[in-house]
Amino acid sequence: MLSTLPRLIGHRGAKESAPENTLASLREAASQGARWVEVDVMLTRDLRPVLIHDDTLDRTTTGRGPVPLLDLDQLRQLDAGSWFDPRFADERVPTLEAAVGLIRELGLGLNLEIKPYPGQDVATARAALEVLRPLWPADRPLLLSSFEVPCLEVARDLWPEIPRGYLIWEEPADWAAIADRVGAASLNVNQEWQTAESVAAYRATGRPVLAYTVNDAERARTLFGWGVTAVFTDAPGRLAAELAEPSVRGCGKV
Repeated sequence: MLSTLPRLIGHRGAKESAPENTLASLREAASQGARWVEVDVMLTRDLRPVLIHDDTLDRTTTGRGPVPLLDLDQLRQLDAGSWFDPRFADERVPTLEAAVGLIRELGLGLNLEIKPYPGQDVATARAALEVLRPLWPADRPLLLSSFEVPCLEVARDLWPEIPRGYLIWEEPADWAAIADRVGAASLNVNQEWQTAESVAAYRATGRPVLAYTVNDAERARTLFGWGVTAVFTDAPGRLAAELAEPSVRGCGKV
């Protein structure tokens, strides 16, 4: 599944041009030529997996408070687009089912970040995989990632054949042992703190390095020069043009 990766992966769809983690953002990423997208999944009060990044509703919807305080039917009433631009006022927080259906229709690969509300690590991973597994085509590229080790352990145990990406924010001293324990296929790292030496250390484990979130072409060139395989970007089309790539559909070998 990770034998090839596009150099640019749309972050939360195409976050620079459309409200993140919405169906509109997925369509925008595809229209910009993205081959893969990354989205975040969390649970509602009635344990339905939905696309949202923050623990609370405040920043990206008209709702307030923690995401798990609302059932799916209540969440569907919220506007998840006008905060970005009034023309997106009809956007809603999509279910994982709806997002996967559109991603399949658009022909995209997917990096699904399991992003649980605190204390819901195992429940979120289980619910997301229960929804995703029967819907995802066997021949379509998929990467399951998380900062939370229990989520990766659930993915390892329930769907071992799907690659797992270990997300690293602040590098723990035992990061390599954790990556081994969860069977990580990639290391997804914060680009801001990377150096040639840190990337070399990650690559020495035999895993591809994916860096988030990169919106500057010069920084992308530097990271690629150090051996980073792919970067997550809010602007796949713009960054591709600034990198003078004919298309973001060009792939880099892992």
